[in-house]
Amino acid sequence: MRRSSSIKAVALVLATALLAGCATPLPANPRELRFNATPERTFREAVDLMVAQGYVIRHADLALGRAEASLARWPEYRLLLRVEPSGAPRGAAGQGTSDQTASSQVSVSALRGATPLAPYLLDPWLVELQQRLGEAP
Repeated sequence: MRRSSSIKAVALVLATALLAGCATPLPANPRELRFNATPERTFREAVDLMVAQGYVIRHADLALGRAEASLARWPEYRLLLRVEPSGAPRGAAGQGTSDQTASSQVSVSALRGATPLAPYLLDPWLVELQQRLGEAP
């Protein structure tokens, strides 16, 4: 009896482990671009762009530089945004403050349902952000 219970327990654990691997979504590959604008300005413009394109902001944290938005239609499209400081402080050596960096690094990825989208599909979105920041060529 005891051995039968042990075998059932092991089988249950193995079945659960196998099914858990099936439910794990693939990570989304980000597209990255550097901007000359401050991280705060870049983040605010990026979130405004998401809203202008019909995305609903599910989470936005300026202090963390992260935002997540979804397009409410089937299948759901989601944008994941990360904005980080890049480069040296503004001004001459030692004159700028650490939170006023000269540029920002934007990383954005997208999902369609649970499937990551190819990073190159985000190029038009990044070009639009570039235009909003006044950095278009």
